[in-house]
Amino acid sequence: MIEHRSHTYGVLGEFENEHQLIAAAQKSRQAGWVSVEGYAPFPVEGLSEALGLKRNKVPLITLIGGLLGGLGGFGFQYWVAAISYPQNIGGRPLYSWPAFIPVTFELTVLGASLSAVFGMLALNGLPQPHHPLFNSDRFAKHATSDKFYLCIEARDPKFSVGEAARFLQGLNAKHVTEVQDD
Repeated sequence: MIEHRSHTYGVLGEFENEHQLIAAAQKSRQAGWVSVEGYAPFPVEGLSEALGLKRNKVPLITLIGGLLGGLGGFGFQYWVAAISYPQNIGGRPLYSWPAFIPVTFELTVLGASLSAVFGMLALNGLPQPHHPLFNSDRFAKHATSDKFYLCIEARDPKFSVGEAARFLQGLNAKHVTEVQDD
């Protein structure tokens, strides 16, 4: 049924509903599979926990970007006004921090938003014009409409095509497919 080729991305199992998908994800984690992904046509409550996904790092990246943007803007204004090009006009102080607030705020927002976007893209491995799972005709036709999929990826330490296929068939997957990384 499944033949092995050299550029295997993983083995894909098709399920009828979200309950079967969550149960399959939990059983795959219990069986020791670590590189497993679940795909559903709509958000499924509890799928992230069943897959054992780690906490999202985008909020931390956004905070760091915002802090760097704000500190950079404030530091640049201080450097210009007090160090590089000081002007004593009417006896006012060279370092007048209230005047620096609008630019500091704007650069904080800019730094946070840019780091959030680029951090999300980097962590998601984007841009990726074509994902190997779309090499499977069934996945391409049904993944966004009515079927649920669990993929055991070839990068898993205990991966072998035959073992992964037997495991997914044992979970009552309706259809099991080897996915090529071409």
